[in-house]
This record gives sequence, structure tokens and C-alpha cells, in this order.
Amino acid sequence: MQELQTENPLYEVIISLGIADRQRLDQMIDQCAQNGKNILTFLKENNLATEEQLSRLVAQSQHIEFINLSPDMIEAIAAHMIPYEISNEHNLIGVRLDGNKLFVAMCSPMNLAIRDQIEMRTGCKVIPQAAAPNAIKSAIRYHFNIQNVTKQTIVSMRLKKNAEQEKEQRPLAILDKLQESEDPVSGLVASIISGAIDAHASDIHIEPQEKDTIIRYRVDGILRKELDIPSTAQGEMASHIKILAKMDIAEKRIPQDGHIKTVHQNKEYDLRVSSLPSIIGEKIVIRILNKSGNRWNLDNIAPDSFDNQQIRKLVENPYGMILLTGPTGSGKTTTLYSLLQLLNTGKNNIVTVEDPVEYRLEGITQVPTNPRAGLTFATALRSILRQDPDVILIGEIRDYETAEIAVSAAMTGHLVLSTLHTNDAAGAVSRLINLGVPPFMLASSLLGTIAQRLYRASCVTCKQPYTPEPNIKKTLFADEPENMVLYRGIGCDNCGKSGYAGRKAIYEILPISTTIRNMMIEGKNDTLIKYQAIKEGMRTLRMSGIKQVMAGSTTVDELYRVVDMQED
Repeated sequence: MQELQTENPLYEVIISLGIADRQRLDQMIDQCAQNGKNILTFLKENNLATEEQLSRLVAQSQHIEFINLSPDMIEAIAAHMIPYEISNEHNLIGVRLDGNKLFVAMCSPMNLAIRDQIEMRTGCKVIPQAAAPNAIKSAIRYHFNIQNVTKQTIVSMRLKKNAEQEKEQRPLAILDKLQESEDPVSGLVASIISGAIDAHASDIHIEPQEKDTIIRYRVDGILRKELDIPSTAQGEMASHIKILAKMDIAEKRIPQDGHIKTVHQNKEYDLRVSSLPSIIGEKIVIRILNKSGNRWNLDNIAPDSFDNQQIRKLVENPYGMILLTGPTGSGKTTTLYSLLQLLNTGKNNIVTVEDPVEYRLEGITQVPTNPRAGLTFATALRSILRQDPDVILIGEIRDYETAEIAVSAAMTGHLVLSTLHTNDAAGAVSRLINLGVPPFMLASSLLGTIAQRLYRASCVTCKQPYTPEPNIKKTLFADEPENMVLYRGIGCDNCGKSGYAGRKAIYEILPISTTIRNMMIEGKNDTLIKYQAIKEGMRTLRMSGIKQVMAGSTTVDELYRVVDMQED
């Protein structure tokens, strides 16, 4: 074994950071020599060091200063010398300006190309400094938050004399460039949209009030206020958005729908725009759909092995009907699309009818409904059945006509996927019977029903253990030990001080067994069907939610928010 080169300062830093002791470091150096890799590459590929530790090591190896970055040590003028899109994309931020030298905190300080780009834009010589990636992200969020980005724009709009002047039509092609626009309305709209995308929001609400217009983002299913816009600018901003969405700016008396295609940070997004007249002004809601994301992997959507296997078992059937239930915004469409991707092997003819088509899936024929032209779910289905389909997705079963065609298709050799608005999996049975579907036909065609909810996941950065109160343990965890520990987020920059970051799904999967099929024909109610399913091994939403709380994935409060805890 080769001797540890103690004269190399990098090795001493590895030891001082606790990445490895001397004996382990000797072994790693030997492995690097055999594989022809340097020690930094070895540590990164084998996940032996955190991002901060790697940053410190890179700084040491390149003789670059490592700084413990915090937002208050950054000069605002230095931060804003580098555009937000560059700072965000490459995770870097200007720290201070010293004459003709611009000190820049970087997670990759040896990225010479971006250093040259910054020097060309600023005319200053870049002095790179290494910093922890999370610290840089936190500083970027602090210095480039939406309030700061739009502050100057709002001031300009307050000073404008003619707030109702029409804007010439201009496509919202690249948000990053529009943020730098000299037109204050274009810059404001672009910064609001890009701020929502960066916050991983699903919707933007632009709500006119008496004094100001409120901008709110829906993040992880919860609306949160971002900023106020002067009410005098509301009309101009609404008109600008309507122009971009190809809506009628002269019509303010009736609701309208529109659509915008845009690009942000080299990713494509579809923006669905809806306007609604109110007594104060038009309320605008923008739904953000990420076209670039690969979101349809069932293993990511249903990572729990029990749920995953149950869903796959249902989809393996060559024909029959599978129904997803849950309220609006519970992730039904995402789950349906993941099932389509599972079935999209090139051997099936897959056709969907949706209202509207939210995401484009390659290799699948997607039909949008158009009630004005007479193209409803039912009329579209009749035409689809003449297209020799193997798999049919119906966005939602709303009436008897659609339900009848769907059931008939499932009985005649097609796999039908659809959704219903019911509280639990068993409720789908009575819902279809109430629509007029004969129980014997439903029992012959239905493969299973899946109820789902989305819960906010606890932030992995700031979640901490705690001992639950006795009444909580008694209500939810009767068989658990006295010293049980749960987890909850305390709030940090990573989660916007909410304690939650991202959402995950829980499922209640009810396969239609022979016993349950007979109960449906006999007209048994939902409660009896549900109890029988539990006897056969079904996990209810309540059971699935408690399991996630026990695993530390979410909190008791969040579970009570999304699930009826009195259901069992």
C-alpha cells in the first residue's frame, strides 16, 4: 500500500473534515491510482462527501478561498451585476466589488466559460470564491426574490401617467430576456411568472382588490401571498397577459380562456390562462404546466412497493375499467398519465379524450373536448371506438351517456381508464350506479378503483424529531410504544419557512374480487364493500397516511388536513 502523502494539504483537509481517517484515505488513494482517477472524482462518484465538503476540497486543490456565505455579507450592487438567470442556472452570486474586481461565490469555481461570460458582461475581472451550494442558493433567493426583482418596475408603473395605454403584441418567448425589458409591464409579468416557476408553483392568482392587486402562488397545494401591485396597474397587466394568451382584451364582461407557450431556464412551459370578471376588475389565474419534466414514471409516483404492485396488477388486465377518485388537485391526472406511459409500449393503440389536454404524450392520440362544436366526452368516445383502440382514457365520467359507453367499451375488450369525484375508492361504485349504470354491468366491467390524496412532505433539510402528545398516540398509534418519535419541519430557506417541501401521494386501492363483485350485484352499500375490501387486505387512505407519518415523511397536522381521519 502506498504511503499517505501527508505533505499534500488536500489530504489533510479530507481528514480534518471527517470524510475519512488516515487508514481509509490510504485505501482510497490506492484505488484512485489503480483506476486512474483523482481523489475528488472518487469522493463524488461514491457519495463519500457532502456538496459543502466537496466545495471546500475543490477550493483547497485550486488555491481558491472558501467562504462561509450568508446573504448579509453580499453587496446588493455586486449581486445584481450578474443577471438572475445566470446566477440561478449556474448557482453563483456576486459578493462584493473592489475596484475593477468582482468577487463571485461559485459552487463550481473552475467553470472558466461562465467566468469569461461574466467578465464580458460586467467589464470586471472575476475573482472566484468557493461556497457551499445551499448557501449560494439561499443568497440568490434572498437577493433575487420577486419583491426585489419587481420593486423598480412597480415604482415605474406608479409614475406612469397613462396606465390604460394599449401594449403592442409581443410573444412571451423567453421569460429571462423579458425580465430585462424596458417595458415595465412586460418585465413585471415576466418576473411574476418566472418567480412562480422558480417557486415550483402550480398556479398564479392575480386578484384585484380595492387598494392593491394581490399576487398569490399555489405551492404544494397551498396558496401563499407573494406581493402587492398598485391597483392602477391591474388593468394594464391583465390586458398584457390576455394579449399574450390570444384572448380578447376588449371583452371584460365574460370569462375567457387562453394559452401561452414560454421558455424559462431552457425549459418549455405551457401556461393556461383564465380570466373572470369581478366588481373590481378581472381576476387572472395562470396554471403552469412543465412540458420538459419527466413526471410519468410510476415508480416515482407510487414508490411504496405495496401500492406499486397493486396498481401494476390492475393495469396488467387486457380489458376492463380502472377508476381514479379524489377531489380536484389530488394528482389523478398525473397517476393516469403514468399508467398510460406504462402501457405505451408501441404495441397498443392508446387514445384519450380530455378536457383539456394538459400534457402531450408521445405515441398517444389525445383528443380535446369541444362542447361548443358538439364534441363532448360521449360523442368523442363513439368516434374513438371506431378507431380500433386497445386503451382508452376518459378525462372524467360526468354523466350517464359517458358512463354507459365507458362500461360497454370495458366489457367488449378495451382497457378503460377514467376519473370520478368521490371521497373514497368504494364510493365510485355507488356513484356510477346513481348515474344509471346497471349493477350487473358495472360488476362485469370494473377491475378496481383507486382513491388518492396529495400530502405535503416534510422538508428533509429542517425536519426534527419530537415526541407526540398522548392524545395523538392514543388516537392514531394505539399499538405503538410509549417512546415513539415523529418528525416535523421547523422551517428554513429551503422550504420557504413552511416546514414542507414537495408533495407525495397516498393511495387506497380497491381491487374488485369475486366477493365484492357479488356484493355489487346484490346492491350492497359502499360501507359494506369497503369493510370487505379491508378484510381482503386493502389499505385505506387513513392507514396509508399513518404509515407515512410513522416513516417521518409528513406530519400529523398534514394528515388531518388531507384525509378524513374518522373514516374507519
